[in-house]
Amino acid sequence: MSASESDFAAVRGQKGAGDYKNFRMISRDRLLYEMLQSTSSESKSWKVLIMDKVTVKVMSSSCKMADITDQGISLVEDLFRRRQPLPSLDAIYFIQPTKENIVMFLSDMSGREPLYKKAFVFFCQPVPKELVNHIKSDMSVVPRIGALREMNLEFFPVDSQVFVTEHDSALEDFIGENSQNTRKFDACMNSLAVRIATVFASLKELPYVRFQTAKDPDTASSHELIPSKLASAVWDRLKLYKSTIPNFPQKETCELLILDRGVDQIAPVIHEWTYDAMCHDLLEMEGNKLVLEVTNKTTGQPEKKEVLLEDSDPVWLEIRHLHIAEASERLHDKMTNFASKNKAATLSQASRDGAELSTRDLQKMVQALPQYTEQMEKLSLHVEIAGKINQIIRDMGLRELGQIEQDIVFGDAGTKEIITFLRAHQDASSENKLRLLMIYACVHPDKFEGDKATKIMQLAKLSAEDVKAVKNMRMLAGSSIIKKKTSGSFSLTFDGQRKKIAARKDRTNSEEETWALSKFYPMLEELLENVHKGELSKSEYQYINEPTPINRERNQTQSVSASTTTTTGPRSMRSRRTATWARPHSSEDGSSDSVLRNSPNDFKMLGSRIFIFILGGATRSEIRTCYKLTTKLRREIVLGATSIDDPPKYITKLKQFTGKGLSLDGLRI
Repeated sequence: MSASESDFAAVRGQKGAGDYKNFRMISRDRLLYEMLQSTSSESKSWKVLIMDKVTVKVMSSSCKMADITDQGISLVEDLFRRRQPLPSLDAIYFIQPTKENIVMFLSDMSGREPLYKKAFVFFCQPVPKELVNHIKSDMSVVPRIGALREMNLEFFPVDSQVFVTEHDSALEDFIGENSQNTRKFDACMNSLAVRIATVFASLKELPYVRFQTAKDPDTASSHELIPSKLASAVWDRLKLYKSTIPNFPQKETCELLILDRGVDQIAPVIHEWTYDAMCHDLLEMEGNKLVLEVTNKTTGQPEKKEVLLEDSDPVWLEIRHLHIAEASERLHDKMTNFASKNKAATLSQASRDGAELSTRDLQKMVQALPQYTEQMEKLSLHVEIAGKINQIIRDMGLRELGQIEQDIVFGDAGTKEIITFLRAHQDASSENKLRLLMIYACVHPDKFEGDKATKIMQLAKLSAEDVKAVKNMRMLAGSSIIKKKTSGSFSLTFDGQRKKIAARKDRTNSEEETWALSKFYPMLEELLENVHKGELSKSEYQYINEPTPINRERNQTQSVSASTTTTTGPRSMRSRRTATWARPHSSEDGSSDSVLRNSPNDFKMLGSRIFIFILGGATRSEIRTCYKLTTKLRREIVLGATSIDDPPKYITKLKQFTGKGLSLDGLRI
């Protein structure tokens, strides 16, 4: 298990070792103990928990049903469904402070025969004064209220270092046709700012707030100003928390950087070769749920099995950020070692081989069997999943596609190679050809305009909808496209010959290993390293509340001292089973092994947290980067986003996106 997903023994500022809890643990503990358990002093009897459609998502993203029942909850109800009166029980309301919710709550608890004996009301965000007054004005309800509190917890943890605000349509709401509706735009901005701010309210953190600015103010589209508006809205709420929440920090304790999806248009569409990314990209998953067709051991018939890939699965935690080839190899080793060491497995094999089992052997086998069965099932499950992924990779020819994708990004391929690939792979799926051309359009915008674009799209046999996806993607990049058209991307000239146009610098070296097709890294990696070193451009990423020179120097000193303690764990030898296409090459920081698996359990967090928020959705490669740099920099990095978008989902959004709020002179396809 990675260090960032274990119980850290932390040393962070005023906190002592052993009291550190990761981001998701804190939200879980607040819900269970600060909210549910706090009502136990009033009454020891069972209670009813009532939530609305938003708060039920908040609760389910942090807690399991068993956690809730352990706190004395006998029944969970929907606020807007018809409910049976339970006048002998108390009720806990966890709701948004909306007029509709307040009206429903008052209806439940007013009159001679309320639905419940007493109500403990917790709001997930600050309550407007007019709604508080509305509650207080109903004198029949006030005596029946046991608590009325603001929890300030309205975000949705995805795992121990990632959260979303569930604004899945952020692009449309803030940039598309709907953005012309000022009232809806303001409502979306307010909702987003509130949910981000409640993260800091829960963690008792006050950040230095920074935001991505437009690359060129003179040609900037209106949507490029949204990060600055969001940063201001978040800061306004944080200033309110300073004066209203007990023990809330009065001085800045961490850093928050707000980005637009335009900061990196390649990461959402390139093939990411880790186990986690491949599961979500190639298999039909719904959130973390996968429906897998397996063979029934009893009947031998195929049957569908629902699988959850989540933190409670230790195998998933260990291999999810590994390259798919290494994940497959690791699973093979685990199965082999488990079969050789496990008593039940060994004895079962002996019985199949005809060896006579003693009574003592049978007793040992029975004792070991339940654990053996559970562990074996988990391993077998992931072996099955990895096998399906590897089969899809072979069937779709993804190795060659992945190679040309990365060659384009790093400047080793251009128009000629694209055309050659498209002619040789006419049978490639439309989605994969589209993703390749989207990467090409990002790296070579000048080669993807007008007639040039039309010809290459015709060669790829892509539809008008596909053309629209490329156009919208380029528009979302904003004025940075103009900059690329005039100055180009990162470029090098070799021996005075052809210019090398690349979207990324090659960060590999000959001293350390990595796997083939894992050279790509999202722009977020460079940004985070610059934040850590205090070298992020203040003109391109402005502050709302800039630190004083003294505070800046102290933060940088603390960050450097934290990162200098970083050590690299032992590296594993590669098996001869490693496929040729995945043969290890070099890596800058040894991330080819499980990027975090060698971190010790007594991991010491020495630096302040870094928060990143991406408006328009985050990717699996960006999630992996946050875990990787948490270990490398010795600072917990928390990633937030309006949503987590895998390539098929992101492309669908671009195709459906009206984009009326976008304009970029001179850009046409």
